[in-house]
Amino acid sequence: MFKRLWQALKQPSAKYSLLALLSFGFIGGILFWGGFNTAMEATNRLEFCIGCHEMRDTVYQEYQKTIHYSNRTGVRAICSDCHVPKDWAHKMMRKIQASQEVYGKVMGTIDTPEKFEAKRLELATHEWARMKASDSRECRNCHSFDGMDTEKQKLRGAKMHKIAQADKKTCIDCHKGIAHKKPKGMKEEDDD
Repeated sequence: MFKRLWQALKQPSAKYSLLALLSFGFIGGILFWGGFNTAMEATNRLEFCIGCHEMRDTVYQEYQKTIHYSNRTGVRAICSDCHVPKDWAHKMMRKIQASQEVYGKVMGTIDTPEKFEAKRLELATHEWARMKASDSRECRNCHSFDGMDTEKQKLRGAKMHKIAQADKKTCIDCHKGIAHKKPKGMKEEDDD
């Protein structure tokens, strides 16, 4: 028995070689996918998002003053909750788009607060367009017209939400600047 096993190990047949290759490929694929997915999730952490001073010293400071950061219920939305889709395909597309921001940092186009402010309107416009195109998908992970009790809202808010629902508006149509200050130079029609 041992002699036959030793012979098989010394001179493996093609089917055993193929089986070993497939096994290593399968295990390698699982390890690659696990590592890739872990890295992608790590880039969704707040600590990663505010790791560069452009974010930490500008938009993060603004966000800390909003209801998305601190509220009576203790529910906190972090950067990725609003800026990164949950489903895999849209998440990967967003990560590719976000690489342009990394490029901007590396190339020095947004590496100071002054340069960031100069590009803020352009960056915000891209983000608003993305959110509009997705029907404010990330907002709707937490907020929905169906879940709203307009009777408990202030009169103006209740009225505007009813109009928005009837007109098939999306969150970003009216809530620009909800977590960050509005950029200088916005057109009036952008300031709903």
